[in-house]
Amino acid sequence: MKNFDFHNPTRLVFGEGTIENIGQYVKEYGDKKVLLLYGKGSIKRNGVYDTVVKSLKEAGIDYVEMSGVKPNPVLSKVRETVLLMKKEKVDAIVAVGGGSVLDTSKISAAAYYYDGDPWDFYEKKVKPERALPIYGVLTISATGSEMNSGGVITNEEEKKKWGWGSKYTYPRLSIVDPSVQKTLPKNQTVNGAVDTITHVLEEYFDGTKGTLMQDEFSEGIIRTTMVSVKKLIEDPEDYEARANLAWAATLALNGLNGLGRRGDWASHGIEHSVSAYYDIAHAEGLAMVMPAWMKHVYKEDVDKFARFGEKIFGIMEEDKEKAAVMAIEAYKRFLQEIGAPVSLSERNIGDEHLRAMAKNAMLRGPIGGLKKLHEEDVYEILKLAL
Repeated sequence: MKNFDFHNPTRLVFGEGTIENIGQYVKEYGDKKVLLLYGKGSIKRNGVYDTVVKSLKEAGIDYVEMSGVKPNPVLSKVRETVLLMKKEKVDAIVAVGGGSVLDTSKISAAAYYYDGDPWDFYEKKVKPERALPIYGVLTISATGSEMNSGGVITNEEEKKKWGWGSKYTYPRLSIVDPSVQKTLPKNQTVNGAVDTITHVLEEYFDGTKGTLMQDEFSEGIIRTTMVSVKKLIEDPEDYEARANLAWAATLALNGLNGLGRRGDWASHGIEHSVSAYYDIAHAEGLAMVMPAWMKHVYKEDVDKFARFGEKIFGIMEEDKEKAAVMAIEAYKRFLQEIGAPVSLSERNIGDEHLRAMAKNAMLRGPIGGLKKLHEEDVYEILKLAL
């Protein structure tokens, strides 16, 4: 296990009926005018918008609105958001939605105090010295954005989908009410589970030795997610399953799962390249890419892949390499069982851009921790994913 220094400043409020208190929380911290940031309108259909607005009004909090954040958030919306915030001189952001809205809020919060282009942060031309406070109101559990500092944005013009974060962009406070997620379409619930599991596996399969505590923690999150998503496919209104899935998603990427490990994150890097070319859901891309990545790299740590098979799927096979291959196939079958795509062709993605996507994944250099991947590796993984 590697040394670590852990600090997560986000205050998390979890449970049914908690969203109605958002106004009081904002007031408690002394913010008087906020940007209400959200997506394409689902929060108006499920009642969350009305709850948030009523709470802000009752607490005497002034607000301006910015809607239209896409599921794959884009730089043009960030620029638009920052201009509005500066014009209105807001004190904070109330981000209502899923990971895309929170991701947009983070870069916007940092760019509020910067006169240049927000993309400069992603290009590492500048580092923030502060950021506006963020209050998150989560409506779909998947990315862990409610309790971490990172965010992914797509630069549409340059076909770059990159992640970025800062110690200043942790949400000050986030509210997670699992009950509001009961109206989510099945595919979004499935995507949330896939995203959660993939976040765990990016840390789990990184080659770091001596991580028994972390391995047990990771496996617990994975098993909980698998059980919960299967229950929710049968009964979308199962509150306990919703609550367990929501908490698992937060734990997968609030920093705890990665302690003592360096992480791999190659599958994310490859998926970002794929969804820079094709407008697919992030989790669907991960479901298609990660099994292919596993096949390409498993021999780098056969023992860990065999352990994965035993602890998650009950595979008891003495031949470690055989057990590893069986584990990969078992994971792929699980993804198919819950309705996730496991090949690029299932989303009408052919081989026409494979080489370009492999090059795109290398724009910031080789990727991966378990095995350092170069362009040819990524190209081979994408071919396996077809």
